[in-house]
Amino acid sequence: MVSIAAGDGRRRGRSAKISGRHRAASIYGAIITAAIIAASGGELPTVPLVVAVVVTLLVYWVAEEYAEVIGEQAEGGRLPTWASIRGMLASTWPMVSASYAPLLALVLAHLAGASGLTAANVGLGVAVAVLTFHGWSAGRAAQLHGRQLLLATSVAAALGVVMILLKDLVLIHLH
Repeated sequence: MVSIAAGDGRRRGRSAKISGRHRAASIYGAIITAAIIAASGGELPTVPLVVAVVVTLLVYWVAEEYAEVIGEQAEGGRLPTWASIRGMLASTWPMVSASYAPLLALVLAHLAGASGLTAANVGLGVAVAVLTFHGWSAGRAAQLHGRQLLLATSVAAALGVVMILLKDLVLIHLH
């Protein structure tokens, strides 16, 4: 899959709507990844945590597209074609692929001997970095500059920081 965030030349040939769906899906995927790691990291062993993230994202990805097909695409008693549905699924696959870097970091930290909690924190940190990058990328694609780009990027980073604070609150203070 061609990464929209990478900004390669093939991006210009895609509609703005598809590109926007890619960016939104990437942001959702990074947030979901961070939320699952924040909620379960340190409590679940590494492999089950990775499986939980991937399965959750796959279910969410399919559910999102199912809702789109039923809620917005079905008209006059007819569903969109399989080709259309496949295109919709492909346009939001970044929801799942946004988890790759955080999960790879989590696994590598685990293989390097980190505790489950430390490996989860490494994965969470990378998830926040991925989320921040996708926020910046979306801002750049919207041709934001200066303060507006800083604000768009900061909101994405703040969402990640909320995940870290949630983890701190739940796992340390309420557990």
